[in-house]
Amino acid sequence: MRGVVFDGTQAQVVDDLEIRDPGPGEVLVAIAAAGLCHSDLSVIDGTIPFPVPVVLGHEGAGVVEAVGAGVGHVAPGDHVSLSTLASCGACPDCGRGRPTMCRKAIGRPGRPFARGGRPLHQFASNSAFAERTLVKAVQAVKIPRDIPLTSAALIGCGVLTGVGAVLNRAKVALGDTVVVIGTGGIGLNVIQGARIAGASVIVAVDSNPAKEAAARRFGATHFLASAEGDAVREILPSGADHAFECVGSTALIRQAIDLLDRHGQAVLLGVPAATAEASFLVSSMYLDKSILGCRYGSSRPQQDIALYARLYAQGRLLLDELVTETYPVEDFAKAADDAHHGRVARGVLTF
Repeated sequence: MRGVVFDGTQAQVVDDLEIRDPGPGEVLVAIAAAGLCHSDLSVIDGTIPFPVPVVLGHEGAGVVEAVGAGVGHVAPGDHVSLSTLASCGACPDCGRGRPTMCRKAIGRPGRPFARGGRPLHQFASNSAFAERTLVKAVQAVKIPRDIPLTSAALIGCGVLTGVGAVLNRAKVALGDTVVVIGTGGIGLNVIQGARIAGASVIVAVDSNPAKEAAARRFGATHFLASAEGDAVREILPSGADHAFECVGSTALIRQAIDLLDRHGQAVLLGVPAATAEASFLVSSMYLDKSILGCRYGSSRPQQDIALYARLYAQGRLLLDELVTETYPVEDFAKAADDAHHGRVARGVLTF
């Protein structure tokens, strides 16, 4: 079968992947579509260290092909959106409703794939850049059949991360003010999360003016090319209640912190290099300001994906509009280049 494999030097589309049958508590999914996220590119450029060879992809949707023993919530033929959280469900963090903190779901990549008899690692417990993938049952969330799978694929990372950061981590309240730095796939979902939460002012910041139309469509009330100077302060003289950094730049992290009002929160969603350090004025934090890390939107996928599917059906959550371009998997190199240069908010590979 086809898939995108990174060997430590280059990522290429291969057609000789193999995958084992599902074991107890596992689901085999025929992938229909998979979003190309910057985290995939970060594995290729080394920003995210990961063992190789690895089958890439982590934002996918498809049709259940087979299930292992003990799986009852999905069955062959069901449409599913996949999460990356292979959480155990039994540890203290899972018991507290924090599956993103499950220690058994972080840093333990499985190897369900093989190529020429050699096992390959699975990226983010998902590997959606393959015609078929194998996930833990908890990662497969049944969705209505009327959601296009090219759109449903984006729920599993971009929507869970961006909208989840607003609703679950920052807990943006009705009337709050929000600044979103970076309007790629994650930033657009932060913007629409803020709109859904009822934010009164949503300032989108991006150096690419071509992104203004999409930002406003998703809910931005203002658009700026830069957060430097007094541009944001002219809109929010006292500062913002929430500032989301969606790029992964330490300089922009500092800007997000500096833009906060008293009791404001800076939420870090972009992923800089693993050794990157950011600075801020300690004295400014004594006005009850907070800097919040956020993994995967502090999501609870079985609950949140179902919620987002309902919001989509109601016309409140935009999914189809997130898909900027679709590419057959054979065009992975072009899709990756478009994503790297910011030509698309979210490109989707199709099988």
